[in-house]
Amino acid sequence: MTTPDHPVAVMDATCALCSWGARMIHRLDRSGEVKIAPIQSETGAALMRAHGLDPVDPDTWLFIEDGTVWRDFDALIRVGQRSGGLGHVFMALKILPRRLRDWLYQRIARNRYAMFGRGDMCALPDPAFRARLLP
Repeated sequence: MTTPDHPVAVMDATCALCSWGARMIHRLDRSGEVKIAPIQSETGAALMRAHGLDPVDPDTWLFIEDGTVWRDFDALIRVGQRSGGLGHVFMALKILPRRLRDWLYQRIARNRYAMFGRGDMCALPDPAFRARLLP
């Protein structure tokens, strides 16, 4: 898999929290450059494998931009920085020490279906949002 030529967020399309995150990226990224690759897609699965992650058992999400890869809350922070406006709210996560931030992310990721339920970002009817999804 080659490095994408546009920023890409790779996340679980069946997780309600991730689906919400994808909708927020769509809303906050006014440039329209950020694409979304569900891990259930061919592109998303390939990107996960390319970075040593299992697309069948996702407990992380990625943000890839200009060859740099961010994971977990660091990915969320980078998306917030990039998006500006309300996206800067995610910068508050930086006040947490990295070990605590990573631990917290893992707890949420492992329990995301129980805490937030399931969703399907690919079923969203908004054509502009669907245009961001990579196959």
